[in-house]
Amino acid sequence: MRSIWNGAISFGLVSIPIKLVNATENHSISFRQIHLEDGGRIRYRKVCELEEKEVPGAEIGKGYEEADGSIIPITEDDLSQLPIPTARTIEIVAFVPADRIDPLQMDTAYYLSANGVPAAKPYTLLREALKRSQKVAIAKFALRGRERLGMLRVVDDVIAMHGLLWPDEIRAPEDVAPDTQVTVRDAELDLADALMDTLGEVDLDSLHDDYRDAVEEMIAAKASGGGTEETPSAPAAEGGGKVIDLMAALESSVRAAKEARGASGDEGEDVAEVTHLASRSRTPEKRAPAKKTTTAKKSEPAKKSTAAKKSTAKKTASTPKKQAASAKKSTSTATTKKTTAKKTAPRKRASA
Repeated sequence: MRSIWNGAISFGLVSIPIKLVNATENHSISFRQIHLEDGGRIRYRKVCELEEKEVPGAEIGKGYEEADGSIIPITEDDLSQLPIPTARTIEIVAFVPADRIDPLQMDTAYYLSANGVPAAKPYTLLREALKRSQKVAIAKFALRGRERLGMLRVVDDVIAMHGLLWPDEIRAPEDVAPDTQVTVRDAELDLADALMDTLGEVDLDSLHDDYRDAVEEMIAAKASGGGTEETPSAPAAEGGGKVIDLMAALESSVRAAKEARGASGDEGEDVAEVTHLASRSRTPEKRAPAKKTTTAKKSEPAKKSTAAKKSTAKKTASTPKKQAASAKKSTSTATTKKTTAKKTAPRKRASA
Protein backbone atom coordinates (compact mmCIF):
# COMPACT_ATOMS: atom_id res chain seq x y z
CA MET A 1 0.00 0.00 0.00
CA ARG A 2 1.32 3.42 -0.96
CA SER A 3 1.74 5.98 1.80
CA ILE A 4 0.00 9.31 1.38
CA TRP A 5 1.71 11.23 4.22
CA ASN A 6 4.94 10.98 6.18
CA GLY A 7 5.38 12.40 9.65
CA ALA A 8 5.65 11.38 13.29
CA ILE A 9 3.45 10.60 16.28
CA SER A 10 4.18 12.89 19.21
CA PHE A 11 3.65 10.85 22.40
CA GLY A 12 4.86 13.13 25.19
CA LEU A 13 8.60 13.45 24.61
CA VAL A 14 8.59 10.33 22.43
CA SER A 15 8.55 10.81 18.65
CA ILE A 16 7.53 7.88 16.44
CA PRO A 17 8.23 8.24 12.70
CA ILE A 18 5.27 6.86 10.74
CA LYS A 19 3.72 6.61 7.30
CA LEU A 20 0.04 7.23 6.68
CA VAL A 21 -1.76 4.65 4.50
CA ASN A 22 -5.41 4.59 3.43
CA ALA A 23 -7.25 1.83 5.34
CA THR A 24 -10.29 1.73 3.02
CA GLU A 25 -10.95 1.65 -0.71
CA ASN A 26 -13.96 2.43 -2.84
CA HIS A 27 -15.31 -0.39 -5.04
CA SER A 28 -18.17 1.60 -6.53
CA ILE A 29 -18.50 1.47 -10.32
CA SER A 30 -17.97 4.89 -11.84
CA PHE A 31 -19.53 6.12 -15.08
CA ARG A 32 -18.44 8.73 -17.61
CA GLN A 33 -20.67 11.40 -19.05
CA ILE A 34 -21.21 11.01 -22.79
CA HIS A 35 -23.01 12.81 -25.58
CA LEU A 36 -26.16 10.73 -26.27
CA GLU A 37 -26.23 11.68 -29.94
CA ASP A 38 -22.83 10.32 -30.93
CA GLY A 39 -21.43 8.73 -27.72
CA GLY A 40 -18.63 11.28 -27.44
CA ARG A 41 -17.21 11.79 -23.94
CA ILE A 42 -18.10 14.98 -22.07
CA ARG A 43 -15.16 16.52 -20.25
CA TYR A 44 -14.86 19.35 -17.80
CA ARG A 45 -12.44 22.06 -18.84
CA LYS A 46 -11.09 24.77 -16.57
CA VAL A 47 -11.68 28.08 -18.27
CA CYS A 48 -10.73 31.56 -17.10
CA GLU A 49 -13.84 33.74 -16.99
CA LEU A 50 -11.91 36.89 -17.92
CA GLU A 51 -10.01 35.54 -20.90
CA GLU A 52 -12.57 32.82 -21.78
CA LYS A 53 -9.88 30.28 -22.54
CA GLU A 54 -8.75 27.01 -20.98
CA VAL A 55 -6.04 27.31 -18.32
CA PRO A 56 -3.48 24.54 -17.59
CA GLY A 57 -3.08 23.20 -14.05
CA ALA A 58 0.30 24.90 -13.56
CA GLU A 59 -1.38 28.29 -13.82
CA ILE A 60 -4.18 27.55 -11.36
CA GLY A 61 -3.88 28.70 -7.75
CA LYS A 62 -6.13 29.28 -4.72
CA GLY A 63 -8.22 32.25 -3.75
CA TYR A 64 -10.80 33.21 -1.12
CA GLU A 65 -14.03 34.78 -2.32
CA GLU A 66 -15.37 37.65 -0.23
CA ALA A 67 -19.06 38.37 0.28
CA ASP A 68 -18.98 41.04 -2.44
CA GLY A 69 -17.53 38.57 -4.97
CA SER A 70 -13.96 39.86 -4.93
CA ILE A 71 -11.18 37.24 -4.78
CA ILE A 72 -8.22 37.33 -2.38
CA PRO A 73 -5.30 35.25 -3.78
CA ILE A 74 -3.79 32.72 -1.33
CA THR A 75 -0.42 31.19 -2.16
CA GLU A 76 1.20 28.01 -0.88
CA ASP A 77 3.83 30.16 0.85
CA ASP A 78 1.07 31.94 2.77
CA LEU A 79 -0.26 28.60 4.02
CA SER A 80 3.16 27.13 4.80
CA GLN A 81 4.05 30.08 7.05
CA LEU A 82 1.00 29.59 9.28
CA PRO A 83 1.90 28.53 12.86
CA ILE A 84 0.52 24.97 12.72
CA PRO A 85 2.43 22.72 15.18
CA THR A 86 0.83 19.64 13.64
CA ALA A 87 2.10 20.27 10.10
CA ARG A 88 4.06 17.00 10.08
CA THR A 89 3.08 15.61 13.46
CA ILE A 90 0.20 13.60 14.86
CA GLU A 91 0.07 15.19 18.29
CA ILE A 92 -1.65 13.05 20.94
CA VAL A 93 -3.52 15.31 23.35
CA ALA A 94 -5.51 12.84 25.51
CA PHE A 95 -6.51 9.22 26.13
CA VAL A 96 -10.21 8.51 26.62
CA PRO A 97 -12.55 5.46 26.70
CA ALA A 98 -13.68 4.42 23.24
CA ASP A 99 -17.38 4.92 24.08
CA ARG A 100 -16.73 8.63 24.53
CA ILE A 101 -16.42 9.00 20.75
CA ASP A 102 -19.69 9.61 18.93
CA PRO A 103 -19.85 7.47 15.75
CA LEU A 104 -21.24 10.53 13.96
CA GLN A 105 -17.74 12.04 14.20
CA MET A 106 -16.07 9.12 12.38
CA ASP A 107 -14.48 10.02 9.07
CA THR A 108 -11.78 8.50 6.85
CA ALA A 109 -9.70 5.65 8.31
CA TYR A 110 -5.93 5.27 7.97
CA TYR A 111 -3.26 2.76 8.99
CA LEU A 112 -0.14 4.10 10.70
CA SER A 113 3.00 2.23 9.67
CA ALA A 114 6.31 2.47 11.52
CA ASN A 115 8.78 4.31 9.29
CA GLY A 116 12.14 2.59 9.66
CA VAL A 117 13.74 0.23 12.16
CA PRO A 118 14.27 2.83 14.95
CA ALA A 119 10.51 3.48 15.00
CA ALA A 120 9.62 -0.17 15.76
CA LYS A 121 10.28 0.03 19.52
CA PRO A 122 8.29 3.21 20.35
CA TYR A 123 5.57 2.14 17.89
CA THR A 124 5.16 -1.18 19.71
CA LEU A 125 5.21 0.59 23.07
CA LEU A 126 2.32 2.87 22.10
CA ARG A 127 0.38 -0.04 20.59
CA GLU A 128 0.69 -2.21 23.70
CA ALA A 129 -0.13 0.74 25.99
CA LEU A 130 -3.35 1.34 24.05
CA LYS A 131 -4.23 -2.35 24.29
CA ARG A 132 -3.67 -2.57 28.04
CA SER A 133 -5.46 0.67 28.87
CA GLN A 134 -8.45 -0.23 26.63
CA LYS A 135 -8.56 3.43 25.64
CA VAL A 136 -8.15 5.40 22.42
CA ALA A 137 -5.86 8.33 21.79
CA ILE A 138 -7.22 11.70 20.67
CA ALA A 139 -4.80 13.54 18.39
CA LYS A 140 -4.53 16.60 16.16
CA PHE A 141 -2.84 16.50 12.75
CA ALA A 142 -2.68 18.51 9.54
CA LEU A 143 -3.54 16.95 6.19
CA ARG A 144 -4.33 18.46 2.80
CA GLY A 145 -4.10 22.03 3.97
CA ARG A 146 -6.16 21.90 7.15
CA GLU A 147 -5.81 20.79 10.74
CA ARG A 148 -7.89 17.77 11.66
CA LEU A 149 -8.93 15.73 14.67
CA GLY A 150 -8.09 12.03 14.88
CA MET A 151 -8.62 8.96 17.04
CA LEU A 152 -5.92 6.29 17.36
CA ARG A 153 -6.84 2.69 18.20
CA VAL A 154 -5.35 -0.77 17.73
CA VAL A 155 -6.54 -3.06 14.91
CA ASP A 156 -4.85 -6.47 15.16
CA ASP A 157 -1.17 -5.47 15.51
CA VAL A 158 -1.46 -2.12 13.75
CA ILE A 159 -2.28 1.36 15.03
CA ALA A 160 -5.17 2.76 13.03
CA MET A 161 -6.31 6.37 12.96
CA HIS A 162 -9.83 7.56 12.23
CA GLY A 163 -10.25 11.12 11.12
CA LEU A 164 -12.85 12.83 13.30
CA LEU A 165 -15.10 15.73 12.50
CA TRP A 166 -14.80 18.67 14.84
CA PRO A 167 -17.66 18.85 17.36
CA ASP A 168 -19.06 21.99 15.75
CA GLU A 169 -19.32 20.13 12.41
CA ILE A 170 -21.99 17.78 13.77
CA ARG A 171 -25.50 19.04 13.20
CA ALA A 172 -28.04 18.86 16.01
CA PRO A 173 -30.96 16.50 15.18
CA GLU A 174 -33.54 19.25 15.26
CA ASP A 175 -36.96 18.69 13.65
CA VAL A 176 -35.96 15.18 12.60
CA ALA A 177 -37.90 13.05 15.10
CA PRO A 178 -41.67 12.59 14.58
CA ASP A 179 -43.52 15.70 15.67
CA THR A 180 -46.57 13.75 16.85
CA GLN A 181 -47.04 11.98 20.16
CA VAL A 182 -47.11 8.22 19.57
CA THR A 183 -47.75 5.50 22.16
CA VAL A 184 -46.25 2.07 21.58
CA ARG A 185 -48.00 -0.86 23.26
CA ASP A 186 -46.21 -3.70 25.03
CA ALA A 187 -47.68 -6.21 22.58
CA GLU A 188 -46.11 -4.32 19.67
CA LEU A 189 -42.75 -4.24 21.45
CA ASP A 190 -43.00 -7.99 22.10
CA LEU A 191 -43.51 -8.63 18.39
CA ALA A 192 -40.65 -6.30 17.49
CA ASP A 193 -38.39 -8.17 19.92
CA ALA A 194 -39.50 -11.48 18.41
CA LEU A 195 -38.67 -10.20 14.92
CA MET A 196 -35.22 -9.04 16.06
CA ASP A 197 -34.52 -12.41 17.69
CA THR A 198 -35.72 -14.32 14.62
CA LEU A 199 -33.52 -12.33 12.25
CA GLY A 200 -30.63 -13.01 14.63
CA GLU A 201 -27.03 -12.00 13.97
CA VAL A 202 -25.01 -11.93 10.77
CA ASP A 203 -21.39 -12.38 9.81
CA LEU A 204 -20.48 -9.03 8.29
CA ASP A 205 -17.88 -10.68 6.08
CA SER A 206 -20.67 -12.59 4.34
CA LEU A 207 -22.39 -9.38 3.15
CA HIS A 208 -21.62 -8.01 -0.31
CA ASP A 209 -22.87 -5.44 -2.79
CA ASP A 210 -25.56 -7.19 -4.88
CA TYR A 211 -26.21 -4.05 -6.90
CA ARG A 212 -22.58 -3.81 -7.98
CA ASP A 213 -22.64 -7.46 -9.07
CA ALA A 214 -25.75 -6.82 -11.17
CA VAL A 215 -24.17 -3.76 -12.79
CA GLU A 216 -21.01 -5.72 -13.66
CA GLU A 217 -23.07 -8.53 -15.21
CA MET A 218 -25.07 -6.02 -17.24
CA ILE A 219 -21.88 -4.31 -18.50
CA ALA A 220 -20.35 -7.68 -19.43
CA ALA A 221 -23.50 -8.65 -21.33
CA LYS A 222 -23.52 -5.37 -23.27
CA ALA A 223 -19.81 -5.66 -24.04
CA SER A 224 -20.32 -9.14 -25.50
CA GLY A 225 -23.18 -7.90 -27.68
CA GLY A 226 -25.88 -9.80 -25.85
CA GLY A 227 -29.05 -8.43 -24.38
CA THR A 228 -29.85 -7.99 -20.72
CA GLU A 229 -32.55 -9.90 -18.92
CA GLU A 230 -35.21 -7.84 -17.24
CA THR A 231 -35.40 -8.49 -13.54
CA PRO A 232 -38.44 -7.64 -11.45
CA SER A 233 -37.88 -4.38 -9.65
CA ALA A 234 -38.53 -3.97 -5.96
CA PRO A 235 -41.95 -2.57 -5.10
CA ALA A 236 -41.96 1.16 -4.70
CA ALA A 237 -42.31 2.51 -1.19
CA GLU A 238 -45.80 3.70 -0.44
CA GLY A 239 -46.54 7.17 0.79
CA GLY A 240 -46.10 7.93 4.44
CA GLY A 241 -49.70 9.04 4.86
CA LYS A 242 -51.19 5.54 4.65
CA VAL A 243 -52.18 4.00 7.99
CA ILE A 244 -51.01 0.40 8.31
CA ASP A 245 -51.91 -2.37 10.75
CA LEU A 246 -48.65 -2.46 12.68
CA MET A 247 -49.43 -5.68 14.55
CA ALA A 248 -50.31 -7.51 11.33
CA ALA A 249 -47.16 -6.21 9.62
CA LEU A 250 -44.98 -7.36 12.52
CA GLU A 251 -46.59 -10.80 12.62
CA SER A 252 -46.10 -11.20 8.88
CA SER A 253 -42.49 -10.11 9.21
CA VAL A 254 -41.83 -12.69 11.92
CA ARG A 255 -43.36 -15.46 9.79
CA ALA A 256 -41.36 -14.39 6.73
CA ALA A 257 -38.14 -14.28 8.76
CA LYS A 258 -38.78 -17.80 10.09
CA GLU A 259 -39.43 -19.11 6.58
CA ALA A 260 -36.25 -17.44 5.30
CA ARG A 261 -34.21 -18.98 8.11
CA GLY A 262 -35.70 -22.38 7.34
CA ALA A 263 -34.97 -22.06 3.62
CA SER A 264 -31.33 -21.17 4.31
CA GLY A 265 -30.79 -24.37 6.30
CA ASP A 266 -30.93 -22.87 9.80
CA GLU A 267 -33.83 -25.03 11.02
CA GLY A 268 -31.76 -26.30 13.92
CA GLU A 269 -31.13 -22.89 15.38
CA ASP A 270 -33.35 -21.44 18.05
CA VAL A 271 -35.81 -18.88 16.78
CA ALA A 272 -38.06 -16.65 18.76
CA GLU A 273 -41.62 -17.71 19.37
CA VAL A 274 -44.39 -15.11 19.29
CA THR A 275 -46.81 -15.23 22.19
CA HIS A 276 -50.09 -13.45 21.57
CA LEU A 277 -51.11 -11.60 24.68
CA ALA A 278 -54.84 -12.02 23.96
CA SER A 279 -54.61 -15.83 24.13
CA ARG A 280 -52.91 -16.05 27.48
CA SER A 281 -54.80 -18.00 30.17
CA ARG A 282 -56.02 -15.75 32.92
CA THR A 283 -57.28 -18.56 35.28
CA PRO A 284 -55.70 -17.99 38.68
CA GLU A 285 -53.62 -20.84 40.02
CA LYS A 286 -55.03 -22.77 43.00
CA ARG A 287 -52.86 -22.63 46.05
CA ALA A 288 -52.36 -25.74 48.15
CA PRO A 289 -54.09 -25.56 51.59
CA ALA A 290 -51.84 -25.01 54.53
CA LYS A 291 -50.97 -28.17 56.46
CA LYS A 292 -52.28 -28.51 60.01
CA THR A 293 -49.10 -30.12 61.21
CA THR A 294 -47.20 -27.00 60.32
CA THR A 295 -49.52 -24.90 62.46
CA ALA A 296 -49.24 -27.31 65.33
CA LYS A 297 -45.46 -27.31 65.15
CA LYS A 298 -45.37 -23.55 65.08
CA SER A 299 -47.60 -23.30 68.20
CA GLU A 300 -45.40 -25.61 70.33
CA PRO A 301 -42.49 -23.18 70.74
CA ALA A 302 -44.96 -20.56 71.93
CA LYS A 303 -46.25 -22.87 74.70
CA LYS A 304 -42.73 -23.75 75.75
CA SER A 305 -41.74 -20.15 75.95
CA THR A 306 -44.83 -19.35 78.09
CA ALA A 307 -44.10 -22.20 80.49
CA ALA A 308 -40.50 -21.12 80.69
CA LYS A 309 -41.56 -17.61 81.59
CA LYS A 310 -43.83 -18.94 84.42
CA SER A 311 -41.10 -21.16 85.89
CA THR A 312 -38.64 -18.28 85.76
CA ALA A 313 -41.11 -16.06 87.60
CA LYS A 314 -41.61 -18.72 90.32
CA LYS A 315 -37.89 -19.12 90.79
CA THR A 316 -37.49 -15.38 91.01
CA ALA A 317 -40.27 -15.10 93.57
CA SER A 318 -38.90 -17.92 95.78
CA THR A 319 -35.38 -16.55 95.83
CA PRO A 320 -35.95 -13.89 98.58
CA LYS A 321 -37.58 -16.50 100.85
CA LYS A 322 -34.65 -18.86 100.47
CA GLN A 323 -32.23 -16.02 101.19
CA ALA A 324 -34.12 -15.10 104.37
CA ALA A 325 -34.17 -18.74 105.55
CA SER A 326 -30.46 -19.14 104.97
CA ALA A 327 -29.81 -15.92 106.83
CA LYS A 328 -31.72 -17.23 109.91
CA LYS A 329 -29.79 -20.52 109.81
CA SER A 330 -26.46 -18.72 109.70
CA THR A 331 -27.50 -16.55 112.69
CA SER A 332 -28.54 -19.54 114.80
CA THR A 333 -25.33 -21.38 113.98
CA ALA A 334 -23.24 -18.44 115.10
CA THR A 335 -25.18 -18.26 118.44
CA THR A 336 -24.66 -21.99 119.07
CA LYS A 337 -20.91 -21.69 118.49
CA LYS A 338 -20.64 -18.85 121.04
CA THR A 339 -22.54 -20.82 123.71
CA THR A 340 -20.35 -23.86 123.20
CA ALA A 341 -17.22 -21.76 123.51
CA LYS A 342 -18.37 -20.34 126.91
CA LYS A 343 -19.05 -23.82 128.31
CA THR A 344 -15.71 -25.32 127.30
CA ALA A 345 -13.55 -22.44 128.57
CA PRO A 346 -13.82 -23.15 132.48
CA ARG A 347 -13.04 -26.84 132.01
CA LYS A 348 -9.72 -26.04 130.34
CA ARG A 349 -8.73 -23.76 133.22
CA ALA A 350 -9.54 -26.47 135.81
CA SER A 351 -7.49 -29.13 134.17
CA ALA A 352 -4.59 -26.71 133.92
